[in-house]
Order: sequence, then structure tokens, then C-alpha cells
Amino acid sequence: MRDFDVLIVGSGLAGLSAALHLAPTHRVAVLTKRALNDGSSAWAQGGIAAVLAAGDSFDAHVEDTLVAGAGLCDPEATRFVVEHAPEAIGWLRELGVPFSEEDGDLHLTREGGHSQRRIVHVTDATGAAVQQVLIERVRRTPNIALFENHTLVDLITGPKIGLDDPACLGLYALDGETDEVLAFRAPHTILATGGAGKVYLYTTNPDTATGDGIAAAWRAGARVSNMEFIQFHPTCLYHPHAKSFLISEAVRGEGGLLKLPDGNRFMPKHDERAELAPRDVVARAIDFEMKKHGLDCVYLDISHQPAAFLKEHFPNILARCLELGIDITREPIPVVPAAHYTCGGVLSDLSGRTDIPGLYAIGETACTGLHGANRLASNSLVECMVFARAAAGAIASAPVRERAELPAWDDSRVIDADETVVISHNWDELRRFMWDYVGIVRTNKRLERASHRIALLQAEIQEFYANFHVTRDLLELRNLVQVAELIVRSAQARHESRGLHFSRDYPSLAEPTAPTVLAPPADR
Repeated sequence: MRDFDVLIVGSGLAGLSAALHLAPTHRVAVLTKRALNDGSSAWAQGGIAAVLAAGDSFDAHVEDTLVAGAGLCDPEATRFVVEHAPEAIGWLRELGVPFSEEDGDLHLTREGGHSQRRIVHVTDATGAAVQQVLIERVRRTPNIALFENHTLVDLITGPKIGLDDPACLGLYALDGETDEVLAFRAPHTILATGGAGKVYLYTTNPDTATGDGIAAAWRAGARVSNMEFIQFHPTCLYHPHAKSFLISEAVRGEGGLLKLPDGNRFMPKHDERAELAPRDVVARAIDFEMKKHGLDCVYLDISHQPAAFLKEHFPNILARCLELGIDITREPIPVVPAAHYTCGGVLSDLSGRTDIPGLYAIGETACTGLHGANRLASNSLVECMVFARAAAGAIASAPVRERAELPAWDDSRVIDADETVVISHNWDELRRFMWDYVGIVRTNKRLERASHRIALLQAEIQEFYANFHVTRDLLELRNLVQVAELIVRSAQARHESRGLHFSRDYPSLAEPTAPTVLAPPADR
């Protein structure tokens, strides 16, 4: 058994930030199922939102967030994040993150839904630059033990091992090198495992985004909230050799125009904000135009900007497109919507605490109330940092708890699976019907069909899980099917169209409205 003060599952911006805040006083273990840099944070192109300009204000940032969130943002959580955002940017600058500057000051860009320029960035590869700095710092920091290639199997709570204590006592993780399931013990566990974009056929997310923390917390007895609100990024590069390559929101912020194949713009007739409308509006508009005209994609054109400007502001997008034969200085970029961000997650408070004592959720895994029914661009990275610091503070001030003895993982009655094709087939089936039935536009009938298929898959996967030695692929599929059920149940519970949830059967807003909260059965 591995013994620590704090276990952190996930190595993105939220997890590594929490580890660095805790390391001076706690023995910290960071578990990540692949390499440290394989999560979604490194893929974030756009930037980090914070009030830093003289003409901007906290009130304006709060208001923009509330508008994008379509009436479901928690006002207290929203203001908490907005007011702590500048401090988070300052912390990253102290660590050495090389944010883009102009005339000696931070260069602030603007993205859809923002009324001001308030996005700090590192050209068009902010997430990668931040992750590189954090990883270098974490590797040099005493008190942080790194466990790469360790996949979360399940959380260990008191009731699961016959104790009256409801707390989270640790977890089981599959060591990818030795193929053993190991027990990790700590009085505090932080879930920072990211979102669940891989539940859909088309996504901007890396392969690691399989909803592991959300599913594990649900199985352990924690509530989840707002799982119906899956953000579809409007502009994923459409190319057979471009897997999940995102065309940043900032391209539209710097003047990029969405066009049909004939060169005509279409956003002005969908929304007065045109290309700078929030993501849900733009994604639905693209989806509408593609279906109306029978298109495989639409086009994002920023070729009217000088080539030098594009090389300075979007070097990575320009380079990747050139590799695929697309010169963005001369021609438009083919784009399609793709599943991008999980706005809901494990219900947590302003310190990252969940329903289960000793268990915290931060970053995309959590539902803090900040995003409501639709995430405002570039609010996600700052949310990671603000709640990482808050959770670290709560852990530092928490009373010391007695540590229970944890049983070793018992797989003496299971055998190695001889037909892993079942896993890949089920994964493919899940992603396809989630895309078809639970995508940008939903209906009651589509949701019913998805629910029926999920139930069949869950029974099959549970039988597999009970009888065969666990593998990372099996664990990820188990988690994705659980998350799919939560998304569908949440969507069925919302009898209106709001933010990212659009239903043909309920096209209007319902008043009053409230977050969707699901609670696991008491006998879990």
C-alpha cells in the first residue's frame, strides 16, 4: 500500500497546480493514466481570462459569464473565480510562463462572449506552454511523487470496506507497467481527471478524456450536476488526417469570418453578435447550415489579415494547416463542430469539496457553478487554478484524520479476457449513438434510444468487469458508459432549451429554472 497525505488524480493544470500549492506541507502523489502531458490542458490554444486591462472590471467579467451561462451560473462561484483570476495569472508569471506581450505589457486578446479584451495567452498554444512550466516545476519539487501510467480503478470509501466512516480513504489504481492494481491511501483525494469528450465520435479532446473522475465519484456516492451541458466547439479542423485539431476561438476574436462554400457569411442572420456570439450559438448555427445545405463542413476565413499578423498570433495553427496543405494566409479553413468541454461534473463547493468527506473535485471534473449552461471562452483554465488553490487551502486547514487499513485488490477469481474486440466494438457503438442521439440538437425519442442502448452496454460491460482482469481500455469504457448515462438522464430531466442543451421537443426557455442535480442510489 502506498501512503500519502494527498492523492491527486490527473496531471493537467488543476492537478499540478494543487500539487505545487500542497507540496511545501504535504506528501503528495500525482497519478496520471498516461504521461504527465497527455491531458486536455496541453491542448488549450486560446488563453486564460482575467481582468487586467484598465477599462475592464470584475463586474463586466461576471456579467459576461452570467450571460453565456444562460441563467444557470452560480453568482457566488462566478464572482469567486473572477476576483481570484488576476492572482492566478500572477502566480503563473512568477513560475515563468512566457505570456505574449506587446510594448512591454501583456497582450490581451478577445474571444466570443467577452465584452473586453481580457484573454492572456502564449501565442496560440497557451495550455502547452503553461503545462511545460508546471511539469518542469513539479518534477523538481520535493514531496511530490509522480505515478505515470496509473489508471484510476475506483475510490475507496469507508462503507465499501465495511466501515461506518463515509469518507474517501484512498483509491485503487492499475499500474500500466506491472499490470497490477495497487492501493493508495491518504486522508485527502483530489479528482482532477478532466472531462468526457471521448464519449462522442467527434471531439477536440485527447484520448484521455474518458470521464474517469466523474464516474468514480458517482460510484462512490457523490452527486453530479448539469451533465446535459456538453459544449461543442464550433471550429474543429475538418481533415481526414487531422485528429481532434482545434481552431482556436481567438481566430474569430481576431476577425475570422465563417462562410459557406460559396463564400457567403451566415452568422449575422443567426445572431447579432455574428462570429463573436457564444460557442453554443455558433455551433448550432454551423450545424443548421451544414444540415440545410448538405455540407460536410463550413469555412473559417482569416486570410484578409496580413500574413505577418497570422504568423505572430497563430503560429501553431498556421503550421499545422500548412502540413495538411491549407495556407490560412490565402484560403479559408474547413471546420466542423466537435464535443469540447464538459460543463457539468461532480458537485463541489468553493473549496472543491464534494459530498464525500476527504474527496475533492477540481477543474473540468467538477461542477462548481461557474459555467452554468454554457462555458464562457477561456474561463476554464482560470477555474482550474482558482479551485486548485482553494482545495489546497481547505486541505491545509482540515483536521487530521485517522488512517484506516485498506484491503489489497483481489483479482484471484478473474481471468484474462480472450476477446478484447468486445471492448473496442462497444466503445465505437457508444460514441456513434451518443453523437447521433445526444449531440448538438436533441429529441425525446433520440434520448430514449440512447438510454436503451446504454442499459444494454452497461450490463455487458459489468459482466466483463466482474469476470476478467481489468485493463485501461475496459476501465475507460466502463467510465464512459457511466458518464453517458448521466448525460442522457440529465438531458431527459431538462424540459426546455437552454445554453448547450437544445431540444426540438422543448424549444423554449422554462421559468423558473435550476441546475440539474443527480444523486446516486443510497445502496451504492
